[in-house]
Amino acid sequence: MKYFTIEELTRSSVAQTRRIENKPDAGQQSALVDLIENVLDPLREKFGKPILVSSGFRSKDLNRAVGGAATSQHMKGEAADIYTGTKEGNKALFDIIRKELPFDQVIDEKDFSWVHVSYKKSGNRKQTLKL
Repeated sequence: MKYFTIEELTRSSVAQTRRIENKPDAGQQSALVDLIENVLDPLREKFGKPILVSSGFRSKDLNRAVGGAATSQHMKGEAADIYTGTKEGNKALFDIIRKELPFDQVIDEKDFSWVHVSYKKSGNRKQTLKL
């Protein structure tokens, strides 16, 4: 793992403020490593500039606290919400993922306010969505 860390993908201000434990189990941690190695690190290489993570792994309690979907891939360690600081940068991330990287879902969130990306060990659907 070259650019991203498990710690970065489990850090949450909501979890800290509300004292919610947000530690992945071995399977969830393995999924985070797969996400980093197959999508996030290669994306950082291709983009050429830092990429920030606003949300990575979420425990069930944290997912509930932030209003996440009941079936959110964040709870499996398979998803991250990422951003660059600009909508143009976020659109560039979206396009790189869609055209050049393996993924399960890539979602343009709120006109490129951020990008949701997920990756599974097998059976990636290559879904491109706009919310």
